[in-house]
Amino acid sequence: MCISTGEAAFSGTIVYCGRQHHQVHGLIHVLGYQNTAVNLADGPNAMLLHLPTRQLTPHHFLSTGRNGDVLHRMVTAVERSAATDDGMAWMSGEPQTVQVFDHDVYTVVLADDPTAVLAALQQVPPHRRPDLEPDLLAFYADRFPDHTIAVCCFDNADAQRAKPLLLWYAPLDPDRLTVPALDSHTGKAPDLGADVPVDHWVLLSTDQAPADWGTPVDHPGDMRHRLRTFLPTAVTGRRYGEGQVLPNGDFTISHRDLLAGDLDRIERLQPAHR
Repeated sequence: MCISTGEAAFSGTIVYCGRQHHQVHGLIHVLGYQNTAVNLADGPNAMLLHLPTRQLTPHHFLSTGRNGDVLHRMVTAVERSAATDDGMAWMSGEPQTVQVFDHDVYTVVLADDPTAVLAALQQVPPHRRPDLEPDLLAFYADRFPDHTIAVCCFDNADAQRAKPLLLWYAPLDPDRLTVPALDSHTGKAPDLGADVPVDHWVLLSTDQAPADWGTPVDHPGDMRHRLRTFLPTAVTGRRYGEGQVLPNGDFTISHRDLLAGDLDRIERLQPAHR
């Protein structure tokens, strides 16, 4: 459930989006992303994530440190009550241009202009530098002009050791929680007319929910304070899998529907042309 620059198999994906009023950064969204990756390309590979924000820097990426199970703890919190969904609604619907930095096992190329990524790949170490199709970058430039693109580069040895990606940002729409979920594992642009198999959890949270909302999350007592300030006290979520196929697209839900606990209002969102 992601886009890769070369052939790969991804399973057990967990995506999380939380809305909160942070004591320092104000109203933000926090995105979590984790899966098990098997690199089937001959050389390095990369995951591409389109993030609904105009401003993103290395500072926005959070280190989970010894708490690499942070997303799995959220799954544990909702696993007993979450039900597999049977259907989904359909919906059409001042940083540097490029920054390159290391985060966990990844070398991340962060770009607000996808067409600038190819030149920036020269800054990625050769053992992690993927081959990237210009048509794929053109797809992002056309379909996600207001987003920031994160190209998370890894080699074969890295793939099995990755901790969850966790980052925060000022969202384009604070009242709509959206997680990247477009699917293409061949290095080509995704087929927006395809139905794709799913094998993942979608987790959500909001700090404006009432006390009895969702399921409490058991965070470790020794978790670093800075990390803890970005994490929820309660989550809700739904498992998608067991042979399901869904229209290719992202996941999105309005904050109002999330507060109401109506996960049937989760929709698949397809990007529009510029």
